Amino acid sequence: MKRRIKHVTVLGSGIMGSGIAAHFANIGVQVSLLDIVPFELNETEQKKGLTKEDKAVRNRIASENFEKLKKASPALLYSPKFAERIKVGNFDDDLQKIKDTDWIIEVVVEKLDIKKSVYEKIEQFRKPGTLVSSNTSGIPINMLVEGRSDDFKKYFAGTHFFNPVRYLPLLEVIPTKETDPEIAEFYMNYGAKFLGKTTVLAKDTPAFIANRIGVFSMMDLLHNVQKLGLNVSDVDKLTGPVIGRPKSATFRTADVVGLDTLVMVANGVRQSGAEANDFNNVFALPEYIQKMVDNKWLGSKTEQGFYKKVKGADGKSEIHGLNLDTLEYELQGKSSFPTLELTKNIDKPIDRFKVLIGGKDKAGELYRKSLGALFAYVSHKVPEISDEVYKIDDAMRAGFGWENGPFEIWDAVGVEKGIELAKEAGYEVSDWVKNVESFYKINEDGQSIFFDKNSGNYNNIPGQESFIILDNIRKNKTLWSNSGSSIEDLGDGIINFEIRSKMNSLGGEVLDGLNRAIDLAEREYDGLVIGNQGTNFSVGANLAMILMMAIEQDWDDLNMAIAYFQKSMMRVRYSSIPVVVAPHGMTLGGGCEMTMHADRVVAAAETYIGLVETGVGVIPGGGGTKEFALRTSREFHSDDVKNNRLREAFMNIAMGKVATSAYEAYDMGILEKGKDIVVVDKRTQIMTAKMMAKSLAEHGYTQPIEQTVKVLGKDALGMFYVGTDQMLTGNFISEHDKKIADKLANVLVGGNLSEPTVVTEQYLLNLERETFLQLCGERKTLERIQFMLQKGKPLRN
Repeated sequence: MKRRIKHVTVLGSGIMGSGIAAHFANIGVQVSLLDIVPFELNETEQKKGLTKEDKAVRNRIASENFEKLKKASPALLYSPKFAERIKVGNFDDDLQKIKDTDWIIEVVVEKLDIKKSVYEKIEQFRKPGTLVSSNTSGIPINMLVEGRSDDFKKYFAGTHFFNPVRYLPLLEVIPTKETDPEIAEFYMNYGAKFLGKTTVLAKDTPAFIANRIGVFSMMDLLHNVQKLGLNVSDVDKLTGPVIGRPKSATFRTADVVGLDTLVMVANGVRQSGAEANDFNNVFALPEYIQKMVDNKWLGSKTEQGFYKKVKGADGKSEIHGLNLDTLEYELQGKSSFPTLELTKNIDKPIDRFKVLIGGKDKAGELYRKSLGALFAYVSHKVPEISDEVYKIDDAMRAGFGWENGPFEIWDAVGVEKGIELAKEAGYEVSDWVKNVESFYKINEDGQSIFFDKNSGNYNNIPGQESFIILDNIRKNKTLWSNSGSSIEDLGDGIINFEIRSKMNSLGGEVLDGLNRAIDLAEREYDGLVIGNQGTNFSVGANLAMILMMAIEQDWDDLNMAIAYFQKSMMRVRYSSIPVVVAPHGMTLGGGCEMTMHADRVVAAAETYIGLVETGVGVIPGGGGTKEFALRTSREFHSDDVKNNRLREAFMNIAMGKVATSAYEAYDMGILEKGKDIVVVDKRTQIMTAKMMAKSLAEHGYTQPIEQTVKVLGKDALGMFYVGTDQMLTGNFISEHDKKIADKLANVLVGGNLSEPTVVTEQYLLNLERETFLQLCGERKTLERIQFMLQKGKPLRN
């Protein structure tokens, strides 16, 4: 039977419960979010004269957490309106409703007796065959089902999500011996296909996979930091983005997660008896950690942990770090490490490790010690926590935000070198590693294969047939490349154009590559995908090039450059082959314009897209302003609609609004419903885009004809001028902001036309380009661009 998930009940509305509820709502599932009935009335309820029997009181805990969910920043919901899919309630009044639910997810406090008492109640109302799972992060799964019915055990497993649920893609599925294998497979497939998760099948071992490895790595650093004479900000500088880890690095991550959580996992592993003595000692708490716990310095939740916000002498807030020797908070200066300087010109973190471990300073010593310990540890965790190395790497990438897993890093420094580092750190690696040439290889089909300890052979990583990994195919499938882009053959008559410039900015070399890709596709192939697998799709135009031309007043060349950009975007729209764009991450300015000109868009759910050019004092000049004028004109069927649609377009561009998800991009009119699609699992994006391009070609794609646009001229322009005058008078915008807004409005309405007129797209592109050039001549615009470049920020408001 096909199992459909239409309704989920989440038991427990705290941070994790709310996050899980929000993410199911994100994918269209109806959710009941339940929690306990409060023991007492609070002060507000007493003043209102409420009693314990009032629904508002009985649902208070779930309701309050639901309100926090809706206001969370960063947002837990793809769109605020998705909150309508969640209904709150309480265990006493609403638990009987689980007879009509498809999946019950328990997320109550991490205490075995409480969880078992909840399961006792579930069994009273649960319909046989209903899925039940627990989000526990530390309690052995087999202990949770003791005393439960055979049917309960058959459909039960651990489903361990990571916080924040929307943004961390790991889902560990932990079956028991009694879990039906088909049900375990369902959890795995549903998590990947519908929730967009990296699903990892984990064994029922202490802390499962990601927390076991991640907490070991953090605890090892906590022991070494004092020995090396480093402070907390030093360690965070060394263990963040420079090695492909999140900006929060080590100590800020501990503050965000909560020191109590870190300690709970460490103590749980240590007390389980699962570790050999040398590794077990790593999980012992350093003295300063125990003192912090005793003082309740637990991180963000107590407003102080390894960091604390304090008032400086000038009254301004400062972030002070904890001196681990004195346990006093102090302003920690910026440290300089020669080892880091050696990696400045190495773009990929994975390529930096060989250099970092060779450092002669404290940084190099820290990397050698921490990596040596990590390599030794993970070698001994196969097969204890996982039979396959790729599952450990998947878990660390998806659960802890590491760009590369430990075995991938080990490959990068060399297996023999890793064994040497482990010995220097005082550990021995597991014997099976000594026969390994490398943990991963790429086969001739461009797929990753891994060394399988059990067979001694290299095997395919399951599920790769659903993905296209550009890093894997680039060597054998690249048809052409320059310094900022490349063209790869995806097979089946479809090619891919990949932006590969710094921050994926759009300069001349990228546009040359784009036009070459369209030429090649029109001549020899059936369709084109524009996609990459970097952190961001594109942060917009090359600001340095624009600034240089504007400062030198090289207006002819700048005019030609903008015209070339516009022409390139129009080729995306009006080529003779289907063009599918696959945006993800930051897709700003020119990246957004490229997306809006595609035949179809396959957007990752986590796409942050918008036209943000007003932030540096110009308007969208690559067809973005024209495109909004065109799209709004399709809905001009009454005066109210005309004005409302134009106002919405104007405000989105003038305010530099960025959609916080692909779903919000629909609401903004950047993505089009019924034409563009969203994928929750980013790993499937290029494959999905390829299939869409192939389908369009197979169904008889015909080159579209350029469109005409109805613009409103003076009447609508007056409306905008009145609005910007009021904004200026109210001190909401500056004179320069008003000038930008007025010029933007002028383009959106088609210029100073006396009446509504039908114009061509090229007419609007010319007007857009002329306005862009005018604003580039403004001193304040040049100052804004210089500021953005100095700060190394993407083009956004």
